[in-house]
Amino acid sequence: MRRREFIKALAGVGIVTSATVVRGQQSAAPLIGFLSSRSPGESAGVVDAFRQGLRETGFIEGQNLAIAFRWAEGRYDKLPGLASELVSLPVTLLFAAGGPPSAFAAKGATSSIPVVFSAVSDPVEIGLVPSLNNPGGNVTGMGIFSASLATKRVELMKDLMPNAPVIGYLLNPADGKGAIERESVVAASRALGIELRILNARTETELDSTFAGLEGLRIRALVVSVEPFFDSQRERIVGLAARYRIATIYAWREYVLAGGLMSYGTDLPASYRQAAIYAGRILKGEKPANLPVVQPTKFNMAVNTQTAKSLGIEVPLRLLDLANEVIE
Repeated sequence: MRRREFIKALAGVGIVTSATVVRGQQSAAPLIGFLSSRSPGESAGVVDAFRQGLRETGFIEGQNLAIAFRWAEGRYDKLPGLASELVSLPVTLLFAAGGPPSAFAAKGATSSIPVVFSAVSDPVEIGLVPSLNNPGGNVTGMGIFSASLATKRVELMKDLMPNAPVIGYLLNPADGKGAIERESVVAASRALGIELRILNARTETELDSTFAGLEGLRIRALVVSVEPFFDSQRERIVGLAARYRIATIYAWREYVLAGGLMSYGTDLPASYRQAAIYAGRILKGEKPANLPVVQPTKFNMAVNTQTAKSLGIEVPLRLLDLANEVIE
């Protein structure tokens, strides 16, 4: 397809892209399909990190690279269709952002186009790749230790709220990794002598009703699981926690920056940056099958003491000492 026809085709399907052709070259720039289960507004920080990773490998959007974005905005049922649209453009590489739902949709859409995923929880356990060291096929990327970090967040909430009669754990039943995470946190809560209540929410309405019902369940402390739909509803969830005065811990510091109480997890923008570096290496000729799935080595804890004060919670000094970031 000629350059002019290529650009017209992109415009015709209404995508959000910088499908810019490199001046002076005869062929079009590589086109990355960015498939996300999340929403564009709340993903601005990780998209910046994604572009940074590409720049580090010599690819600059609008100069020698184009990006076509597709956003499911928490609607996982839309992902297979969006992935198929990107494959049909066609894209040179699929970047699956926003956890397992996007990664599985991208994998299901193509067995030949390289797929790079970012921040996928336990990719071997959920069946996305057969091995971390030898992913094989056309799929690789960044993994995170979802199950083990989930238990750590339960422990931290117990340290923060030792007298809480019940601790809630919020999951999205539409997320395939939920069963793995549920087993992990239930076992951890038993070992700690905690009464844990599993809560489910897959829509905005269910989030509202879940928070409204917490008091009746004697839940004053809540752990929010790693979940792309929840990330797309970050402002809503933080607002609900404040409204119902619920002590809440999250996976990402972005929640704490938005007014959430506490977080513990990996550096999410760093995951996107590293995955983008993989994408750049593949565009230069490396094979996904030869690139091991990268696991994080740094874990961050953030505490918002202003939020704690508004909830009438005194954060123990030992937790403040553990925190990498204290927001006052």
